[in-house]
Order: sequence, then structure tokens, then C-alpha cells
Amino acid sequence: MARQRKTIVTCAITGAIHTPTMSDALPFHPADIRDQAVAAAEAGASVLHLHARNPQNGSVSINPDDFQKFLPDIKKRTDAVINISTGGSLTNSVEERIAPALRFSPEMCSMNMGSMNFSFHPLAKRYDEFKFDWEKEYIENSESYIFRNTFADIKNAATQLSPLDIKFEHECYDVGHLYNLKFCVDIGLFKAPIFIQFVLGILGGIGPDLENLVFMKQTADRLFGDDYEWSVLGAGGAQMSLATSASQMGGNIRVGLEDSLFISRGKLAENNAQQVAKIKQIIESLGCTVATPDEAREMLGLKGADRVSF
Repeated sequence: MARQRKTIVTCAITGAIHTPTMSDALPFHPADIRDQAVAAAEAGASVLHLHARNPQNGSVSINPDDFQKFLPDIKKRTDAVINISTGGSLTNSVEERIAPALRFSPEMCSMNMGSMNFSFHPLAKRYDEFKFDWEKEYIENSESYIFRNTFADIKNAATQLSPLDIKFEHECYDVGHLYNLKFCVDIGLFKAPIFIQFVLGILGGIGPDLENLVFMKQTADRLFGDDYEWSVLGAGGAQMSLATSASQMGGNIRVGLEDSLFISRGKLAENNAQQVAKIKQIIESLGCTVATPDEAREMLGLKGADRVSF
């Protein structure tokens, strides 16, 4: 498969799965989220995918006020594209989850393309003690989570966010989500060209196998032709290998502590920038060129940083 001229590297800074006990490097104070985001951009990330955390205990926050504590500073210190999550907490409604994107009108935001079991409960058994009281119950309870993204939810989110000219990162955790996206495109809910993030390795979604990545890509080719850009994230230990493979298939890539806390097998990453620097070195050694933020804006057809609301 032919490689594209530029590869967009997204870095997902903190996410909503991992908890403070799992790694001291996981940022949850606003200043730490800001500093790690800026450092990731300096290391080569074209796009910064951002969640917020409660600064007191590191729990997941979808409060726009918590995003306000770091978004303006990141914008001042880097020209990276900012992508705000609408996944947020698995226990909140879509209406609550899209509130930060509605308030800040970023250049990009995630758009989850289907409901699914979404669990990380096996992680609870790895730790004897936790830094904060909420962590163990949060992790264990994920066994019963349904990550709700019905067609009505997707329509509701798209209808409210589309007028802000936000580019959606369509997160597809399984092949059925691609067909959901195709349906939504066909009824006019989303317009081509679209940007798809293949998510592999979440318990409840498609597994992190190279064959599955190829299958997802072939399915997207059949459904969308040339009217899409794509990226891949591999959860956990699949992060670097799937990113490397995707870069050689002509795709874009995502790394970051949201998706994996490790830099190599059994070794925790020191920060997000370390992961960005590693994948940049790998893919450049294989002939890829990492896109600058402005090149990413051109490739994805973004509205520009001057039109955000922070």
C-alpha cells in the first residue's frame, strides 16, 4: 500500500481509563496536562487529544471549567491542533459529554460511532492499594459499563456540534461502527471527507491484531472510497506496533498515556512526549515524514486555530 507524504501524529494526553495509581506520569493537575501537552507537541505531535480531570483526586471530569484551566495556555504555547474528547466519562449522557466541545468550539472533537461494552475491570487486580478512594470501584464497575452511543445520541451530538464547523474524529471500535458511520453519511449527518480513528484493543471492541487493522481499512475503503483520512490507536501493548504498521499502510497514528502507560514492555513511560518521540523516530526511520500542525490542518480541512473559543 502506498504511503502518504505526511503522517499526522496525535497524542492523547490523559484519557478516562487509567487512574493515578497506575502511573505517576499520568497527568491530572491542569498544569501537568498543559505541560505534557506542550511537550508532546514539541516532540512532534500534530494533534493533541484532550480530556480533563478533577485536579483534587484525578477522577474523570467533563466539567468545561476544568478544560478552561489548561486549554488557553496550551493554545498560547503551541500551534498544535486541539481535539476535545466527547467520550468523557462512560457514566454520563451524551448531552453532558459534548458540553466542553460546545463551549470551546475546538478545531476537532471525537465522535464515537456506536454503543458497546467498554471495560477495563481486569486492571483492578494488578494493584493492592490505590492513591484515591474512587479508583478501585471505578475500575471494577467498568465490567458493567455500556458505552452508549445510539443513533439518536450520534444525531444529537452532530446536530449541535456541526454548526461550529468542528472536524469530527469518528472513533470506530469495531467493524460495525464503520457501517454506522456509512449510514450517517448517507443520510447527510456527516459530510465527506471524513476522518476515522480505528480503535483496536479495548475490551469489548475489536482486538489489536494486524489482520483486524487491515480488515478495518479494507472495509473503510469499500464504504468510503477516497473520501476519508484515517488513523489508528492500539490500546496497551499494541500501541507502538500498530502505529508503525499504520504508518506503512498510509495512515496516521495516535499514541499517548490515554492509550498506553508504557514506553516498552514492562517499562512505564516517563511522559507523553517520550512516546511521541519514540514513534516519530520509528516511522521516520521507515521513510515517513511527520506532519506539522498546519500540514495536518490542510490534510483534514480544519477551520483554523483562530476560530476556536478559548
